[in-house]
This record gives sequence, structure tokens and C-alpha cells, in this order.
Amino acid sequence: MEIKEWLGEDNQLGIDIWTKKYCHDGETFDQWLDRISGGDPDIRRMMAEKKFLFGGRILANRGLYKNGLKVTYSNCYVLSPPEDSIESIFETAGRLARTFSYGGGAGIDISKLAPRGAKINNTASETSGAVSFTDLFSMVTGLIGQHGRRGALMLTISCDHPDLEEFMSVKTDLERVTKANMSIRMSNEFMDAVRTRSMFTQHFDRPESNQKIRKDLNAAEFFEKMCDANWDYGEPGCLYWDRISEWNLLSEFPNYSYAGTNPCAEEPLPAGGSCLLGSMNLAAFVKDGKFQKEEFIEAVRICVRGLNDVLEEGLPLHPLEEQKESVSQWRQIGLGIMGLADMLIDLGYTYGSPQSIDFCDKLGKLMADTAINESALLAKEKGMFEMCVPEQILASDYFKANASPETTELVRKYGLRNSQILTIAPTGTLSTMLGISGGIEPIFAISYERRTVSLSDHDEYYKVYTPIVQTYLDNHPEITDDNLLPEFFVTAQNLDYRQRIDMQATWQTHIDASISSTVNLPEDFPKEDVYNIYMYAWESGCKGVTVFRDGCKRLGILSTKESEKKDEEKKDEESVTEEKPRGEVDTVADNVIGKKRKLMTGCGSLHCTAFFNPVTGDLVEAYLNKGSTGGCNNFMVGLSRMISLAARSGCGIESIVDQLKSCGSCPSYVVRTHTKRDTSQGSCCPMAVGWALVSMHNEMIAEIRGMTTVEEEAPREIVNPCPKCGAELEFQGGCNICKSCGWTKCD
Repeated sequence: MEIKEWLGEDNQLGIDIWTKKYCHDGETFDQWLDRISGGDPDIRRMMAEKKFLFGGRILANRGLYKNGLKVTYSNCYVLSPPEDSIESIFETAGRLARTFSYGGGAGIDISKLAPRGAKINNTASETSGAVSFTDLFSMVTGLIGQHGRRGALMLTISCDHPDLEEFMSVKTDLERVTKANMSIRMSNEFMDAVRTRSMFTQHFDRPESNQKIRKDLNAAEFFEKMCDANWDYGEPGCLYWDRISEWNLLSEFPNYSYAGTNPCAEEPLPAGGSCLLGSMNLAAFVKDGKFQKEEFIEAVRICVRGLNDVLEEGLPLHPLEEQKESVSQWRQIGLGIMGLADMLIDLGYTYGSPQSIDFCDKLGKLMADTAINESALLAKEKGMFEMCVPEQILASDYFKANASPETTELVRKYGLRNSQILTIAPTGTLSTMLGISGGIEPIFAISYERRTVSLSDHDEYYKVYTPIVQTYLDNHPEITDDNLLPEFFVTAQNLDYRQRIDMQATWQTHIDASISSTVNLPEDFPKEDVYNIYMYAWESGCKGVTVFRDGCKRLGILSTKESEKKDEEKKDEESVTEEKPRGEVDTVADNVIGKKRKLMTGCGSLHCTAFFNPVTGDLVEAYLNKGSTGGCNNFMVGLSRMISLAARSGCGIESIVDQLKSCGSCPSYVVRTHTKRDTSQGSCCPMAVGWALVSMHNEMIAEIRGMTTVEEEAPREIVNPCPKCGAELEFQGGCNICKSCGWTKCD
């Protein structure tokens, strides 16, 4: 099988994602399947049938340790929370950097750090507070590269901490902590105080200075301010910590506790904890409008075993000793779902309707019981996880609610191979690659805008239907307007938040870990209703939730509004270039037309001058010169000479630019993009040059077509740029996703 056959000839974005993120060293699709499946024919078949995919780190890294690469298979880690000392804080920063260097994301809870103003025994006299160190951890995240991506980080703090108000307001400063998600650990006591509008006492004891710090907080007033911040900035999210602690397989283990969550909050983990992810594509189990129950049961068993095989293989590959020890003791896996919204559409159910909730309730319980059952069978074959006490598992409320009598007897006799089994991750890149909905989310929109292939400063946009919508329209040609689609085509923009939370709460009943969840809101969503969302999520039994409003100040998300239609018919922007005989290089005539762009890169200014054939518009030569602070001039000269040689040898501008855009991210470029926000489109100098060449080429073609005056349009503001290609990021499922190149912060 070839990748185009697997993903579809028209799914160029998916093909690009696979090629750039998961394919290693030019391997074929079949070779990739062999490598990632680890020789397991059942897992290979599940992947080939698009019923299951491992998490992104496994898809990229499995087997590469044989080549000497230091990589991990885990997407998720939670580090031991830093103790209240400067040594521990910076040791944590070092462990965070090492985890990132192996390709993992991490969570850090800062609740043990003293609040602002606490007495300390050094020249500062008093501490700058727990929240001041969020900038340190964010900076580390921005510095460590991961093969064209940045590490993902979650920072959390307890509602008991006296610095809670300061933590809540961090993201209202758009220049602070730009490389981390932030969430608050809310207790039931605190939420009760919010509901009853009571005072809540925060506390911090510091034995070193004999301080007992107490602070009375008006819980309701604080919560309302936090909701206002979420409406404006999309953070911090809420983690309902008592629900997290009480609804899992280990709730009756007296010495077990969660230290934090991973960056997208679907994995609460102990100190040093790690989790391997994999997701089942629910849409692949629908045939002729019916869900294939037996196929699903078989697949759950195969996937639980497959994740355990990866866990065993990856034990020596974790970055830190504390991670290897934790995984050996607890053996967490995270089997989840994607394609939920597609499945419901194929079944004719409206997302969030009573029928859909009832179906998902039964499906979730079937998945949980089957997965626990299979973990027990694995324990029978290979032994239970090291810290397992079967009687304590049997006593957990989660287990009682989800295990059948048969499964209960298996666990009583053999225990479990895994302490944590099910989760629902965002699956941003995976679902985008397959062309399905991510995680637990509804489809994001009926359609969205995508830039033309020849992205330029003169941005032109065209309408792209979400794949499930396009398939339906193809099968129902009588529907000529997407406004006439059936009512079960609900989206994140028009779904009532109660229905969205009802779906999450239903699945959470059967998920022993947690669910990455973002409630996407339209721009005109009432600010006061954010309060109702968070209260309803807590009351419904969710473990956590965050909101994201279209048009909020912190981040822009992918626009779902159509561009204005052009009066003139657009011609194909890809220039057709006749291939030249190998070795033949054109000379440059004197009548070429030159154009110039000034670029701003990570190092400073860069001047790009390009010359074009006045008849065909073809690129024939390019010159690059650095400004006074523009980096290495020898590199620029060499790059411009190679661009010119390729152009005069018959390479079309599309091929040249494609190579330039395939370069990785430059750390200085990315840092400047997210701090000064004045860089040209792209994430490194060659990529910026590529954008500039296309812009000038389009301008040249427009002039040849007879547009004697070409006014350069103001660039569309990119509020939240993709670090890979510079396009606007979309925020869904708790993660930033680029619909232009497939980059994601999370996978």
C-alpha cells in the first residue's frame, strides 16, 4: 500500500503530515507500518484499516533507538513538583529541559513554592512568589527544540495557594508565559464556596521560617474574575481535583496521589509519571449506518495489548530515572478515541442529543469493561503492575461502575497489568491527518478557509469543507447549499455548551484518566455564561474543562467566515514550466524585471531581490543581502546563488519554494516571532525567502495579465502564528493546530 492509497489522493495535507512528521528517512508506507507495529500483525491491520493509531511520539519514534537516537515513545510526563528551594526549582527546570530534548511534553505543579512576600534567608529577604517561576519554566519550553516543534508544558497551582489570584492573571499579559498552558486545581470545598458565595481560606506553611500564611478569599468574586479572563484570554483552565482523585482505578490506594497533569490535561499522573497514548477511530466502525460492536470489542483488546508492548519496549527510553521507575511501578497506558463526531453523523445522531448521549454511554461502558478485562488477562499472562493490590482496585467507585461480573472475577484473581488504561487526548495531528474530528470534540466547522497553495502577502482564501461534510455532499448531490444539511451537522460554533458538557460528562463516567476538553465559543458568546459553563462542568462530574472564544485577545483561531467573492475568474497560480535538459543553464537577459522585499528574521533584517522573465513571469535570479543585523552574509550569498541556479536550470518556482519551506524552525526566529511579533511569515530565513519569492512572483504574474497598477494588500493579521509555516493556528481540543501544514503543539 502507498500513503496516497491509505489517506486518499486528495488528502494532500494528511500526506504532508505523514511525510514530514512520521515517515523516517524516506521509508515507504509499508516499511513505516512494519516499524510502528513492531511486528504485531493485528496492530498493523488496525492501522492499515484506520481503526487505530498510536500517539504521535510512537508514530514518529518507535524503533529509532536502534539507530542510536535518544527519543521517547511517551507524549506525556508529569515531573516531581519543585520543593520550596531555589535548588529544587532550577533542578526541575533542568529535568524539564531533558524531558523536552527526548520529545516529551510535561506538567509541573507549583503549589509547593512559597507565596509572594514569604520570608526567606538570603539577601532578597522575601520571595518573589511561586508565580514568578512560571516565566522560567516557559522560557525553558521555548528554548528546547523537538524536530520542528516546541515542547508542551502545563503549569498548575492549587486553589489553596495564596498566590492563586496572581496565577490567574498571568495570561492577561500577552507577553508572559507564552509557552505553557495554565490550569487551577479546584477542590470541591472551593467550588462549594463559589456556589454559596462564601469566604475561602487559603494557606501555606513554611517550616524554614516558621511562617503560617493564611489568606481569606472571596471565592465567588475570584471565580467571576477568572471567568472574565477566560472570556478574554482563554486561560486558565479548571481542573476539578477531587473528581480527578476520586474517579479512577487507584482511588482506594492510600499512598497514591496525582502530582499534576500533562499539557492537555487528559493525563493526571504521579510524580515522575508517564503515559503512552493511542486512539481508536470510532468512525471506522460504522458500516452502512450501523456500529460494528464485535469489531470494536476485538479492536479494544488488540489496542490494549499493543500499547503494553510499546510500554515494555520503551522502558529504557525515558529521559529521567524517576520516569523509568514510575512507569515500571504503575504501567500507565492511555487508550482513547477520535472521530466521535464523524461516527455520530454516520449514525444519524445529533451530537449532544439524548440519543447520542445514550449511545455513547453504552459504548463508553463497553470500551471500559473490555479494556479492563484485557488488562486483567495480560496480568494473568505477565503479572500485575508492581504496586497493584487487587482488593483496592475492586473497592474503587470507578471500577464498580464499569466492570462486569466476569471482569471483576478476573481482577480479583489476577489483578491488572495497568494502573491507568483509558483517556481521551486531543489527537490534533492524528485526526487532521486522517481527516476526522479530534478527541471528544464536535466537528469544528462545516467549512473553513485555507490559503491558496502559493501563500503570499496577497493572501487569497478558498472554502474547504470538513471531510465528513464533503463526503455527505458528494453522496447527496441534491444538496446544493450547506445551509440545507441535516440538523445532525452541528459544529463547535453552534452547539449549546450544555450538550457539549453532557457528552464529556458521559464519557468521563467510563474514562479512568481524564479528557482533554475545550468548549469553543462564538465571538458574541455572553461573558457571564462562562461562569455557567464551569459550574455546570463541575456539577456534571467532569474532571476539567477550558473555554476558548473566537476572537478572544490571547489567540486568534481559524476564521470560519468566507472571504469576499472575487468578480474576476482566478487562473491557476501554479506556473507551468517546461523542463530543461539536464545540465542546461539559461543565461540572464538584460530585460528582466526586478522586485524587492525587506524581511525581518530572527537575526534582524534581510533584503531579498528577485528578477523575473518579463514575458512568462518565471523566476530567473535572486539576491539576498543581510541588513546591519541580518545574520550570516556568506550563507545568504550561497542560498541566493543556489536559488538562481535552480531557477535558470528549469526548476519551477513552486519546486524551489517547496524546498525552502521544508526547512525546520530556527530558535531565534521562533522566539522573535512570539516576543516582538515583527518577523516575516515563516519560521526560519529560507522559509521567509520562500514566502517572499512567491509574493513577488504573484505580483509579476498579475502585472503580465494586464493589471497595470498592483497595490499590495495589507497582510491579514496573524494573531497566533504557526511556528512551522506562519499561518494562523486553530485552537481545539485543548491544543493549537495548524490547518495549513498540520503542525500541532501537542502530538
